[in-house]
Amino acid sequence: MADEPNVHAELSRDLSLFHVTMMGLGMMIGAGVFIGIGNSMYVAGPGGLLLTFALNGLIALFTAMSFAELSSAIPRAGGAYNFARIAFGRGPSFLAGWVEWFASSVAGALYAVVFATYTLDFFAQLGLLEWLPFGLGIARKLVAVGIAALFVYINYRGSSETGKIGAFFTLGQMGFVLAIAVVGIVTAAVDPQRVANFRPFMPRGWGALLASMGVIYVAFEGFEVIAQAGDETVEPRKNIPKAMLYSVFIVTITYVLVAIAAVVAVRPGHPDLAGAQPWEWVGSFRDTGFGRAVARLMPTPFVGYLLVSMAVVFSSTSALNATIYSATRASYALGRDRMLPGAFSKISHKRRTPYVALGFTSLIVLFCATALPIMDVAASASMMFLALFLMVNLCVIKVRLNMGDELQYGFVMPLFPLLPIVAIVCQIALAGGILQESPVAWIVAAVWVPAGIVIYLVYSRTRAVATEEEIHVFEQAEAPRDSRRPVRAAHRVMVSVANPGNALALVRQTYRLCEAREARVELLHMVPVPSQVPLADADRYMLEGREGILETMLYLAPQFPVNTHLRYCRNVARGIVSAVREKRIDTLILGWHGRIPRGVFRLGSTIDPVIERSPCNVVVFKGCGGDQVFRRVLVPVAGGPNGAYALETASILAADDGRVTAFTVRRRTGDGFDLDAFAAEQAKRLKLPAGRMETKAVEARRVVDAILEEAEQGDYDLVVLGCTEQPLLRQLAQTTVPEAVARRCDRPLVMAKAATGIRSWLRRWI
Repeated sequence: MADEPNVHAELSRDLSLFHVTMMGLGMMIGAGVFIGIGNSMYVAGPGGLLLTFALNGLIALFTAMSFAELSSAIPRAGGAYNFARIAFGRGPSFLAGWVEWFASSVAGALYAVVFATYTLDFFAQLGLLEWLPFGLGIARKLVAVGIAALFVYINYRGSSETGKIGAFFTLGQMGFVLAIAVVGIVTAAVDPQRVANFRPFMPRGWGALLASMGVIYVAFEGFEVIAQAGDETVEPRKNIPKAMLYSVFIVTITYVLVAIAAVVAVRPGHPDLAGAQPWEWVGSFRDTGFGRAVARLMPTPFVGYLLVSMAVVFSSTSALNATIYSATRASYALGRDRMLPGAFSKISHKRRTPYVALGFTSLIVLFCATALPIMDVAASASMMFLALFLMVNLCVIKVRLNMGDELQYGFVMPLFPLLPIVAIVCQIALAGGILQESPVAWIVAAVWVPAGIVIYLVYSRTRAVATEEEIHVFEQAEAPRDSRRPVRAAHRVMVSVANPGNALALVRQTYRLCEAREARVELLHMVPVPSQVPLADADRYMLEGREGILETMLYLAPQFPVNTHLRYCRNVARGIVSAVREKRIDTLILGWHGRIPRGVFRLGSTIDPVIERSPCNVVVFKGCGGDQVFRRVLVPVAGGPNGAYALETASILAADDGRVTAFTVRRRTGDGFDLDAFAAEQAKRLKLPAGRMETKAVEARRVVDAILEEAEQGDYDLVVLGCTEQPLLRQLAQTTVPEAVARRCDRPLVMAKAATGIRSWLRRWI
């Protein structure tokens, strides 16, 4: 029998910018805004209600920018799960997907119940439900199950059906909501005395604003669903960021207009107020306050209740459609990467939809809609959405810093990293606001998250498939323990062996550095595998690297404890930096071939990012092969920690009877720093014998030429340079002095970068 062809099923790309924008709007303008308006007015007053919408919209915009940037670079189904997988690894990414699946599913259950509640209550007011043989509570559950099942079927029909039907319901809800807003604005214009309802603006003080924002932030959850459509959107790198930003902007404006309508809805002095302020009367009804306000805004209460009911019906159904879609894609992504059983990733060949993931999502939605106290669980879903947003803001910082040169961005946020940092601080504050309103939300989250951790440790950790962005360990071996050496106190040196052909020459020059530190040595070789080669075949490229590591071990192992690592990563620089962080390395040693690269890199596509991002000391050797003895060492300095570290490195590499010359260039007499004082301070710190270090200063207009001339005429054996403190992006316009010297110098050369201060701490953790 002939082998069956290898057919790979994929999600269909049917969603346009309009469809995904409507999907985001449909989830954001859900029942939360209608339930939240009365509560927010009760907590913070009329002015607090407006500020709640405006400030929450601003916070949502910051986070939407993080989602937009990451989605444009990683346009795949999975959303926050994918971002966390690339930024933080398997464990955090599983929790992100696990929480997103649960939060979206429970939000869907909430919208189903809200649909049933408002629909049946409206019919009950008309006297059309007297024939029911059971109570209204049971009828609500049955209607909630029915509407949820309908939208599960719509999602099963495919993304095209989901997008078109979702767009229809979203347009309907926008029409009804905007109609309420327009009536409110017109009413205020015709009857200006209603503007007095905004006084006092903040009757309960500014402290109530945070609690109000925490209550109503659920109304801004929804733009993240757009990130789930990466596999099904036309031109995702362009359309997904646009859809996210458009949806947040449109929703914020709509909410502010609706809030104005709610505040001016009741005429001051109306008999129903019974002497209370209009905002107090609306707020007293809490969950149904918005409906009461709109009923007074319209010509008759019936028209008001009808309009609110229709707005809620359309809003809850469009949000239900979007949440089922989002939850399904989150669980599909977990199954695709085998974080959950592979059945979750099965796709219907006819409908091109992940039907198994949809089935399990529907079970959660239906169970929550019928058996759980939905409001408290929905509050916990809101709590976990905030946790997701916080993680995504962390992800955008880490991915930009560590992988910015690897990914193709369709959108890059401005003011990076200020905006995600501000969003993180605000989300932590909002989580505290939610705690004030619903302690049960924290309890439910405290149950669901540990359950996910257990599932990951028991099942997912050993079954998850590798992704292109991960760093894969082929082999690693630990050095035998030596009771004579204090393991914890040892200085950890990592030698990155890039070219096995000159590995031994590189390691010979690191001998003195290791000896001076009583170091433990980590030998690392990142296996260079072409991007077109699948991960399953990557081990074919590791043999040469193993030979180079074994050769260097023969030289170093008798003197120092040596651990070895063979790893694979699509981007070698990121793999090296990751290994440095993982092994808590103190000094990283690299070799540089000296060739001048093309493009934006100054020294090379590996050397540049490693120097920029490594959280440890970095020493780069150029042309220092063999058993060279360095008796005269030139160290150009201009102060700073890198200059001090360059002098320290030179003093170690120089022969016992060698001399180190601290050299500086002044453009005119009196310029520059105090070289003699700097050299004396470093000699004292390094405990160098008298006469080991000397100083020399010259005047010249061209610093690079002066350094190269001194290196040549002084007949130095080695030049040691401190790296620049400027980040790579600032170096694009002009080559720095250390880089220019390194590229033009024909003498053996070392570049040194010191790990100091908060910047290195941030690099180690982010």
